[in-house]
Amino acid sequence: MAIQRVGVVGFGQMGSGIAQVCAQAGLDTLVREVDQSLIDKGMQRVDGSLARLVKSQRTSETDAKAARGRIRGTLALADFKDRDLVIEAVVEEMGPKKKVFGELDTVCPPATIFCSNTSSLTIVEMAAATKRPDRFAGLHFFNPPVIMKLVEIVQAITTSDETIASLKDFVAKLGKTGVLCKDTTGFIVNRLMVPYLLGAVRMLELGIATKEDIDQAVKLGLGYPMGPFELIDYTGVDINYHVANVFFDEFRDPSMAAPSLLRRMFLAGRLGTKSGRGFYEYDEQGKRKT
Repeated sequence: MAIQRVGVVGFGQMGSGIAQVCAQAGLDTLVREVDQSLIDKGMQRVDGSLARLVKSQRTSETDAKAARGRIRGTLALADFKDRDLVIEAVVEEMGPKKKVFGELDTVCPPATIFCSNTSSLTIVEMAAATKRPDRFAGLHFFNPPVIMKLVEIVQAITTSDETIASLKDFVAKLGKTGVLCKDTTGFIVNRLMVPYLLGAVRMLELGIATKEDIDQAVKLGLGYPMGPFELIDYTGVDINYHVANVFFDEFRDPSMAAPSLLRRMFLAGRLGTKSGRGFYEYDEQGKRKT
């Protein structure tokens, strides 16, 4: 099935990026949020991103304007009744995701493919909340979706080969590289990344080195573009805390449990760039304070 009409549920940092990528690929893109102010904020985020692409000459003003015109907002999931594909990008918790898919299942026709952008949760558990487990998969985009080239295509034990074939074509149409993986906690990238990030937090807890020196060592010694504490702040302390809990629940490996420091930062609301303070402090534009 050729995917032409896409729905994105959740218009935050990830959802807005996914919507923009779809619109730039020429697809009719409908986004849903629970409040008009959140739609407006997401549209502002898209406008800023497109403006940066034009300024850097990675797209033309004409193409940027056309892409923006393909994105529409709604407060009602009922408006997704004509979508070929719906991508969920809400909070990284199983309950809200299952609720969204249960509602979508009553609205969308049987041919519509459902996908979650989850970075760690079990796809088949979400699929069980619908009557289309064969047309349900994971599509894990990376932050920021406009820049990052990788998309993990996650096949649950119920996902049909036909659905995977459609998603491979869709990802290629977006100009991304898709990698196929099984429905296992963390998929490929986070299965490798999460223990590394948690290990960095434990290293800081033990006083082995400062966060600044750990970040610098990783960037200069391993060639990573960001250090672990910069990355946790960027992706969100809350997201990393929830993902660590998912990993521990699945594997019961102490090395994958959330370190005490990460839990306390989450409880204190020090969530990273989104709150102005995480391991580092940030101004209102999300720039790190020196």
